[in-house]
Amino acid sequence: MDELNRKTIEEFRGAEKLPIIVVLENVRSAYNVGSVLRTADAFLLQAVYTTGYTPHPPHKQIDKTALGAHESVHCKHFEDTKSAIAELKADGFTVYAAEQAQQSILLHQLKAVDEQKIAVVLGNEVSGVEQDTIHLCDGCIEIPQFGMKHSLNISVAAGVLLWEFVKSSFMKLNDKSTVE
Repeated sequence: MDELNRKTIEEFRGAEKLPIIVVLENVRSAYNVGSVLRTADAFLLQAVYTTGYTPHPPHKQIDKTALGAHESVHCKHFEDTKSAIAELKADGFTVYAAEQAQQSILLHQLKAVDEQKIAVVLGNEVSGVEQDTIHLCDGCIEIPQFGMKHSLNISVAAGVLLWEFVKSSFMKLNDKSTVE
């Protein structure tokens, strides 16, 4: 672990987080939740919020795919997405739905999100983000796709979206480490 320069759980919890929160709305699969938690840990995100019937820690299947991230990443459950979004907006977050919708912003066209508090809502594996939730968001982000299906598993979509959000922060950190 030392050779890989990995943080302990205590170091992770004490580290400054990127102001990004993932909201999982009515996600059926606990394995998807665990995978998103693992990605949130990898990118040092502020939190993962679960809403509705989305499984949340503690949960055996989440533990299996999270590989310990369920212990490091702050996770909070809300009975409904409306409550989660209200809290996020009160805390100054810009909230996006990850959804193919009219007037959605293609991910690569999203203006700089550096130092902006961002939350992204990922929806149910079959039906996506609920329309009522989309209306509460500040906009929709769409991952450009070229194949026949035009859909990704939510854990894959989370990885693509979150990397786009954090890559400039990563580049800044990487530049600092090569200078020192």
